[in-house]
Amino acid sequence: MSNRNVDRSTFPSADSTRIPSARYFREEDIDEFRECFYLFARSGQIRTLDELTIIMRSLGLSPTIAELNKYMKDKGGKMSFADFLEVMHLQTRAEDLPKEVIKAFQAADTSHSGTIPARQLAHMLLHWGEQLSSKEVEQIFREANVSLNGHVKYEDFVKIACAPVPDYY
Repeated sequence: MSNRNVDRSTFPSADSTRIPSARYFREEDIDEFRECFYLFARSGQIRTLDELTIIMRSLGLSPTIAELNKYMKDKGGKMSFADFLEVMHLQTRAEDLPKEVIKAFQAADTSHSGTIPARQLAHMLLHWGEQLSSKEVEQIFREANVSLNGHVKYEDFVKIACAPVPDYY
């Protein structure tokens, strides 16, 4: 976000003692969020889905329309800057998920090959976290053109598995 002749002295502070979500961000990030928020939400509140969409995408995030609708609904159709910081925290955590999953695969990849045996991945999908059914695992492998005897490039798998389902505005 560039300095577009915006008078920052009129922006409320995001002191973490008053806005709990502020603790998750560096002060420079909060300044950027605040500038963008007040540039597009001139009334001091986000009142429309379009405003929220423009602000979040201007800040480099890629929320889906479903996520944006949920955020607006959860906040009663309007959002203060404090509410917006909470939403930014939720969205940045959601968008960091693929990186965290890749780190977990890398930690288990003792050969540093960037791959995982398909059988091991199937076992993980069947028994860890939100467990999938055998039918779901078979469908994923079929769609990804992976045989149980092969290896899977885990970075590619994570990109596909964590990609948001497209939605249309």
